[in-house]
Amino acid sequence: MTNRVGVIILCRYDSKRLYGKVLRKINNKPILEWISLSIGVCQNIDKICVATSNEKSDDKIAEFCNKKNINCYRGSKHNVAKRFLNCAKQFDLDYVFRINGDNLFVDSTLLSQMVDMAMVQQFDFISNVEGRTFPFGMSIELLKVSFFEAIYKKYNKERHFEHVTLFLYENPKVGNRKNIKNNKWEYLPGIHLAIDTFEDFKKAENIFQHANGDYDKINYSFLNKMAKEGYLS
Repeated sequence: MTNRVGVIILCRYDSKRLYGKVLRKINNKPILEWISLSIGVCQNIDKICVATSNEKSDDKIAEFCNKKNINCYRGSKHNVAKRFLNCAKQFDLDYVFRINGDNLFVDSTLLSQMVDMAMVQQFDFISNVEGRTFPFGMSIELLKVSFFEAIYKKYNKERHFEHVTLFLYENPKVGNRKNIKNNKWEYLPGIHLAIDTFEDFKKAENIFQHANGDYDKINYSFLNKMAKEGYLS
């Protein structure tokens, strides 16, 4: 039986620090579209989904997804973990990536590598977050859905429901897991690439300019070179 692998992009429209950031355009495409295009090149990804809330403010995200034929699930505003889990179950996924909607620069090569690792070694959880050897804003987490459904039942603090995988980092011995370390790109640790503020958005525009608008060119090696030359500080 073949495992179904999906990516869930978690996002909201009413960001307090940068309102409507997921639909802000860089090179004539919204951030959310760039993310979905990057994921779409991975041949071992079966489904791309956006998971947003039922709030009226997120109607714009749902409308965008409908226009672009992107799967969209709408659920709880505050219980993000439940929204994530229900989305995975609705689309009948066995493994699911969690990607934040402010993570513009998703590395598709690492996505594919993590899928291969999970299939061969039957990991419950693979992450490149712990220890932060990769940039903020390039976080990737892969979860086995049946495993996540089981640990979700153990969530008992508000912060666990708000931050989907926090429980796992607080309980490092739970599950068969692997942490991916960056041992190659020496200038990337500590670099902030998440789109949280207008200044972050302008930095992202600058990265696109250095890539001559070629999004496919923006990988770890390219960003490491920019960081080395002082463009990402």
